[in-house]
Amino acid sequence: MNKSNYALGDKKPDIEINKSVERKFWQRPDFNLILYVLFMLASFYLWQGYEQEQRTEIPYSEFLEHVNKKEIKEAVITEKYIAGTLTLKDEKNQQPRHFITIPLADTQLAEKLEQQGVKYTVRHSSNWLSNFIANWVLPFGLIFLLWGWMAKRMGSMGKGFLNIGNKVHIHPDSLPKVTFDDVAGVEEAKLELKEGVDFLKDPTRIQRLGGHMPKGLLLVGPPGTGKTLLARAVAGEAGVPFFNISGSEFIEMFVGVGAARVREMFEQARAKAPCIIFIDELDAIGRARGAGPVMGGHDEREQTLNQLLTEMDGFDPSIGVVVMAATNRPEILDKALLRAGRFDRQIVVDKPDLNARREILKLHTRHITMAHDVDLQVVAQRTPGFVGADLANIANEAAIRAVRENHDAVTMKDFEDAIDRVIAGPEKRHRALSAKEKKRVAFHESGHTLVAETVPTGEPVHKVSIIPHGVAALGYTLQLPVEEKFLTTEKEFKDQIAILLGGRVAEEIVFGDVSSGAQNDLERASEIARGMVTQLGMSKKLGPLTYGQRESLQFLGVQEHEERNFSEATAQLIDQEAKSLVEEGHQRATEILTGMRPTLDALAALLDEKEVISGDEVTQVISKQQSS
Repeated sequence: MNKSNYALGDKKPDIEINKSVERKFWQRPDFNLILYVLFMLASFYLWQGYEQEQRTEIPYSEFLEHVNKKEIKEAVITEKYIAGTLTLKDEKNQQPRHFITIPLADTQLAEKLEQQGVKYTVRHSSNWLSNFIANWVLPFGLIFLLWGWMAKRMGSMGKGFLNIGNKVHIHPDSLPKVTFDDVAGVEEAKLELKEGVDFLKDPTRIQRLGGHMPKGLLLVGPPGTGKTLLARAVAGEAGVPFFNISGSEFIEMFVGVGAARVREMFEQARAKAPCIIFIDELDAIGRARGAGPVMGGHDEREQTLNQLLTEMDGFDPSIGVVVMAATNRPEILDKALLRAGRFDRQIVVDKPDLNARREILKLHTRHITMAHDVDLQVVAQRTPGFVGADLANIANEAAIRAVRENHDAVTMKDFEDAIDRVIAGPEKRHRALSAKEKKRVAFHESGHTLVAETVPTGEPVHKVSIIPHGVAALGYTLQLPVEEKFLTTEKEFKDQIAILLGGRVAEEIVFGDVSSGAQNDLERASEIARGMVTQLGMSKKLGPLTYGQRESLQFLGVQEHEERNFSEATAQLIDQEAKSLVEEGHQRATEILTGMRPTLDALAALLDEKEVISGDEVTQVISKQQSS
């Protein structure tokens, strides 16, 4: 597939590429400055007129009479006028009377004023422009300059005043291009997106049949599955500009800033067409309107969303602008965003299966020197439910451990420890357990192990450890799935409950009491039992019904608040059925471990001695005890 732009001599597709975007006059930043200047001038003239209205103009002869009668309280004398206050009061409001008069060239006026005891001031006539600049422009100019400097120092200035400038990131051609070869484990999504690449490279291919390229592509999936990487790969394959912005970067404290940024982004995209606009974390601005604490339609986020909807409706799909977005919460998006004509295609980027995880591991370890004992198939089997970001982290952690241990290459042991670190947390070998506690933990984990190896649907045990990990884990039993499962039966759920209770049952049998180490096991067992009763219809007494209404759909592991929609009698029955399932699992674990008490003792002794044992060693202990 050709990854370059159109070569010289090639016929360009029939699309319109705007060379520049001509803004209207009132949309330019200078227009606000002009309005500000005009406002200040108008305010200055209105103030001058107000002062003039407060004074009564009198003839110069009348002014001289007031001087001779000692009725002048004070005066201001300029070359063009004389203004002041009389000792007389106004008949209407009983306030001192203010006057203004135009003087003659009277050189004896000062002597007369002094003789009559009038307080006067002589001023030169001033230029209104110089007064305006000195009293208004310079002070406010200094304030704005100081404000701007402080905003830049605090990092909130951005590219525009008050952080209003656009924050669209344009990836330059000098950066290494990401292609579909750099993305693994999402083959279905890549096939969907390759059509978008073909449309961008040759829009006439579909236009000749009367169709047009999709306006929007929405990538939906859990965090870390590679949605942003896929979007960059589309831009790299098509060889077009890639506009990248996060949904949260649209929102600022000033209302209207987000909508302005949306308009600016689409203007830039039209000028650079064909191109891709990618909005990461679309749910930051695309949340359903009317939801949340602000119920009105005039808040900043909703204005931004309305502008985005308008822009996606307004632009012509033939110009070659494709809008891509990513979210891990599609259930909260506004329905207007998801309708046809906006985001025409919704592509699910789900968690990878076993084969996909193996391919992702190959991709992330291609630059890592690995030893011959590394089996990526086993690493993929040990990481069910992991996404691409998790697998990349495991490969990196394995390389870091190999360097720390001074290995010449990354070994399988490095990968094993990296997986344990990600799952259970780092080892806490300095956290020394007493001999009594260590023995109890060994029997606890041995109980889990024997029940898992005995129940019909239990997955094989891969590793057992009693070395403390993370914050609270004193040990763990790791099972290795034989194959990927997308469905779980009722029998498998019951076996899982028995396995979870195996550790607590082992403590009851050996020590006669229980400890707090089974807290997490009890929580998980109770959650499985309650889910079987209320969500999966696996209770004969309650029948094939679901109980508890969710306010929003559960998708991609996201579950919103549940509302109780059943009676108190039904709630009691739900509690009884869930308790019955847990008690059944407890009874099964008790029967298994009581019948295998010698094996339990032998396995716990080996675990107490070695602290970490493999699945093969577990199998050897069980086989030896069964043969003897």
